[in-house]
Amino acid sequence: MRVELKPGVVDAEAESIQKSLGLLGLRAIRGVTTARVYALEFVGVSAAEAERLAREAVERLLANPVIHQVTIRPVQG
Repeated sequence: MRVELKPGVVDAEAESIQKSLGLLGLRAIRGVTTARVYALEFVGVSAAEAERLAREAVERLLANPVIHQVTIRPVQG
């Protein structure tokens, strides 16, 4: 799953990175965003149950619904 800030929420880390890249001479970069990626591996549950558990993890710990947007994508493996 990918957890990132919603549009309009200040991403101070991304702003700092973009400024630093400019100081390094990489000025053609239009914008920078940051995100966290979590890979949760489930065993002994169906795909539907794994998705339910992933959503529960997001709601209870991994994201703040006020400032974050979340993308959950199952990976077969």
